Amino acid sequence: MDIKKIISELSLEEKASLCSGEDFWHTKTVQRLGIPSVMVSDGPHGLRKQAPDSGDKFNQSIKAVCFPAACALACSFDRDLLFRLGQALGNECQAENVSIILGPGTNIKRSPLCGRNFEYFSEDPFLASNIAASHIKGVQSQGVGTSLKHFFANNQETRRMSISEEIDERTIHEIYLSAFETAVKDAKPETLMCSYNKVNGVYSSENKWLLTDILREKWGFEGFVMSDWGAVCNRAAGVEAGLDLEMPGSGGVNDEEIVKAVKNGTLDESAVDKCCENILRAVDKLVSAHREDAVWDKNADHELAAEIAAQCMILLKNEDNILPLDKNKKIAFIGKFAESPRFQGGGSSHINTDNISCALAESAAYSNNISYAQGYVTDKDIIDEQLINEAVELAENNDIAVIFAGLTDLFESEGFDRSHMSMPQCQNELIRRVAEVQPNTIVILHNGAPVEMPWINSVKGLLETYLGGEGTGKAVCDIIFGKVNPSGKLAETFPLKLSHNPSYLSFPGEGDLTRYSEGIFVGYRYYDYKDMDVLFPFGFGLSYTDFEYSDLKLSSNNISSNDQLTVTVTVKNTGNTAGSEVVQLYVSDKESSVIRPVKELKGFEKIFLEPGQSGTVSFTLNRRSFAFYSTLTHDWFVESGDFEILIGSSSRDIRLSDTVNVTSEDKFPFVCTPDTTMGDIFAKPELKKFVDPLVDSYMAVMDMSSDMSELGESTRLMLEAQLSDMPLHAMVDFSSGKIRHEDIADICNKINNV
Repeated sequence: MDIKKIISELSLEEKASLCSGEDFWHTKTVQRLGIPSVMVSDGPHGLRKQAPDSGDKFNQSIKAVCFPAACALACSFDRDLLFRLGQALGNECQAENVSIILGPGTNIKRSPLCGRNFEYFSEDPFLASNIAASHIKGVQSQGVGTSLKHFFANNQETRRMSISEEIDERTIHEIYLSAFETAVKDAKPETLMCSYNKVNGVYSSENKWLLTDILREKWGFEGFVMSDWGAVCNRAAGVEAGLDLEMPGSGGVNDEEIVKAVKNGTLDESAVDKCCENILRAVDKLVSAHREDAVWDKNADHELAAEIAAQCMILLKNEDNILPLDKNKKIAFIGKFAESPRFQGGGSSHINTDNISCALAESAAYSNNISYAQGYVTDKDIIDEQLINEAVELAENNDIAVIFAGLTDLFESEGFDRSHMSMPQCQNELIRRVAEVQPNTIVILHNGAPVEMPWINSVKGLLETYLGGEGTGKAVCDIIFGKVNPSGKLAETFPLKLSHNPSYLSFPGEGDLTRYSEGIFVGYRYYDYKDMDVLFPFGFGLSYTDFEYSDLKLSSNNISSNDQLTVTVTVKNTGNTAGSEVVQLYVSDKESSVIRPVKELKGFEKIFLEPGQSGTVSFTLNRRSFAFYSTLTHDWFVESGDFEILIGSSSRDIRLSDTVNVTSEDKFPFVCTPDTTMGDIFAKPELKKFVDPLVDSYMAVMDMSSDMSELGESTRLMLEAQLSDMPLHAMVDFSSGKIRHEDIADICNKINNV
């Protein structure tokens, strides 16, 4: 396709028309110029293609395979696994003639209450962006495009189409943009989807700084940007900002706005041409990559979904090694989710599947000693005494009780945020009463986000499945009966209670405004800095075996900020069961001029080891591994000094550490004004000589010697602190007329010319 030639032959009206969808799921075609249409489909964790003749009816989609949701996938900490998932999704799209799948979602989990957290990966931007990159690479390896979403800061559902998130510059870059950056730069998604919300008063769909300055000019994005469905407010402003495609389209209303803006001179036609070029380039590429011979083996993908789910589940408690289960014991399965699991979230990502594995049926492959009681209902939160009594009686008459619990669709979904972190009270009561009569109680959780656990000390086992897709039942049984050794790690912190969360006081905001007052201290960054107890820390997860860490080596203990640092560590499986361990690398700045987290994740690798086997894990750190975002330079900044390299099994289980000294040539710009403090100047020895006369004058007025060593300790400390925090202009008041404002201006001028 000769895109430049085609654009030159399009009328203004045709150009404007190409910048919006034909319907909910297709781009527009211009038949006279051979411009084809492509289909997009929901489905970060499965294909939600609209069924033929369904129109735009919600959830009237084809039968498809439901893979684990993002909340589970990130807990695998496994790039290769996400690539395999992406390959399967891409192949399914090829078989169904879908050119773009709308996902993955990589927004930060700012609060556990966000109703859409199940679609997002993590509270940590490094993990989220790396996992998203692998997902994208897998899908796009099959000639299918992805739409990384929602760009950016779509961290709540409350008033999501009008809310303005007030976020400071450093937090924007270190947390919320970083969640997208690696995925954009390394995986090169064909499209990005902008979010509904405003950021600092500007809609994402109209934010030129976001869509052009950052995304295209700074990150080098070459695909096209589409709106979330209904996220367009001012279409002409969106074109100017870099929003290429409006979805689902407005029936031509907003196309007319583009034409009108060009004709009245408020929008340059070249901006419309650029949008068309971006769209046509991707359409041409995706149409050319379509394979007519693609075959979709739904049974094989179902097995893959179960395999992936098992690699994502997290064993959070295993007192007395109650898991894996003894198949010869009498086991009670309790809870509605045992026969009808909650395996996906609600909303636009809902997959229409009829091949759902439940633990109750799958357990027959392992044991004939399993009985069942429903325990609760899921259509409302009521304590049904008859159901609970039946469950309690069953638990008493068995050796082990396995309770399947979690959040129902009434508690979390796209479209609304949770109002609390509690599970249904009928389930909490069920767990409490079963645990009273059965000391060998295990809980299996199905939920898209953290929950409070008032019963945690009363149960011996806890397996977090998140929303594990249609293979959930098989994956659970494979783990609890020991066929699969659990290896998932939490991609988010589970706080003890909601009020401990750093966003608690400002989520979801007031009216159309929410302030990100916690700044960069999201998730474990906050809990670590506060030295606060948590229910389960970021990166935590148990195994049926044990791993020993040793032989930490750095390629050098002294590097420049532009050097790469190679870190290696040996891991040994010291148990009797084969298993995988997620080795996590955190970096800690020992001394900084700005407030920084205690440590930050900068590397992770998953390694599989047989019993007694050792393996080496290698990490490569670069400049960004040591940097923070400076609001003085408006860029990433590395300070010289010591950084601790921490190797752990979780954020709170650091096994090994070493120190590297980094020498940086980065310099802060220093501009001296009358408001500059004496301490800021003292910190630069080469500038001290310019203010020595001010110090002498100050000490003379205070009737003290300039040699502070002669003073008493408390007096000296007081004067040093007072002098350090004093702005230059204040010296006029402490000089008895010897220092004038002109003198201060002269000193500033001399310092600024050094």
